[in-house]
Amino acid sequence: MTMNILLNSINDVKTFVNVVSRYDFDVDLISERYVVDAKSIMGIFSLDLSKPIKVDIHAEDCQSFVDEIKIFEV
Repeated sequence: MTMNILLNSINDVKTFVNVVSRYDFDVDLISERYVVDAKSIMGIFSLDLSKPIKVDIHAEDCQSFVDEIKIFEV
């Protein structure tokens, strides 16, 4: 599953990483040609956060995760 999010502040990044870290499945963030692990704060800060970021969720049953990150959806 994929969706687009926008992380506007350092607190948004921290909150997002805390949510993602609670789940066992892999989540990637894609910005232009860069792909980083969504559980990596340093990786996220290497992306251009002024633009929406594509979230690629590698799980079948991820509705609770999607519900939690809806606050960042664009």
